[in-house]
Amino acid sequence: MNRTATVGLANRIFRSLHFLPVQRTGNITSLNTYRPLTDSFGRVHTNLRVSVTDRCNLRCFYCMPAENVQFLPRKELLSFEEITRFVECMVRRCGLTKVRLTGGEPLVRHDLHRLISQLGSIVNLRQIALTTNGVLLGQQAQQLFDAGLRHINISLDTLDREKFKQYTRRDNLDKVLAGIEVARQVGFPSIKLNAVAIQGMTEEDLISLGQFARDTGIEVRFIEYMPLDADQSWEREKVLYAAKMIRILSDGLCQLQPVEKRQKNAPAQSYEFIDGRGKIGFISSVSHPFCTQCNRFRLTAEGKIRNCLFSHEETDIRELLRQETAEDQLIDRVMQSVSAKKEGHEINTASFLQPERPMYSIGG
Repeated sequence: MNRTATVGLANRIFRSLHFLPVQRTGNITSLNTYRPLTDSFGRVHTNLRVSVTDRCNLRCFYCMPAENVQFLPRKELLSFEEITRFVECMVRRCGLTKVRLTGGEPLVRHDLHRLISQLGSIVNLRQIALTTNGVLLGQQAQQLFDAGLRHINISLDTLDREKFKQYTRRDNLDKVLAGIEVARQVGFPSIKLNAVAIQGMTEEDLISLGQFARDTGIEVRFIEYMPLDADQSWEREKVLYAAKMIRILSDGLCQLQPVEKRQKNAPAQSYEFIDGRGKIGFISSVSHPFCTQCNRFRLTAEGKIRNCLFSHEETDIRELLRQETAEDQLIDRVMQSVSAKKEGHEINTASFLQPERPMYSIGG
């Protein structure tokens, strides 16, 4: 066997051993406590969304109040070291493979690139991603890339400046567009745009954003309007459903055809224009919920586990992290939350109740 083949075999053996269950007692390690985060419906949770702050430099009407927002005191936020310790434990002991950093707006958290660098050192954490509104992206893109970030989702609902001011209550469209261009120049291999779709409001934006996808090669993903607004003014009649969006885009630009999902757990169903120019995704949380395939759980900025975006229950782990509690106790607490996960979010049932915490407070 040549040297290249020998090294490859050694690496494969190392990776397989790393995923074996481990338990530490003093300085002794035994292979018997690997604990996948499996709920009562058999869904294995390998995807964590971490909110690093509830603060934001926009005030999108479907997410935050216009004024008098009460943010968490900074001392209540998890430190980068606490977040890293938690993620490392989940990767090593529970098989976590992906982390997405969210907010609020994560780029308002000072030195976020340090956290990305710390997370990047965790063996077998396969992907670190970021969701941002893009306002500060132009200033930080190079630092983020140098720290190891490769996957960015940018929230952008319109390319029209007046509509942007209406939707976000801020005049920052130019900064967002500049941030997208800087990210492209820096060399991020995965850049996607996320746009919330609202009936009677954003139909015209579909066409301009669809054309943007065709012109730039950046995938644009349209998200059905969900009941997570701070004012709790969501109404089903305001949801612009994916089926209608597909018709609008096909009639206004070019016919769309579905693309086979590469990952069954992916929230978006991707389509491509039949002429090969541009890809569009649809996150149809209302019309076609993907709860049966969900592998996600969430860590809020102040250290609470949520097993679903729409959950009404939270499990506090901040004190366990700050006391550097034994890992088994920490994992027990996380398992308590994951095990209690409901079969689905129940938006389409008479029993649905909107969570009290809005999106910016939960973590997008």
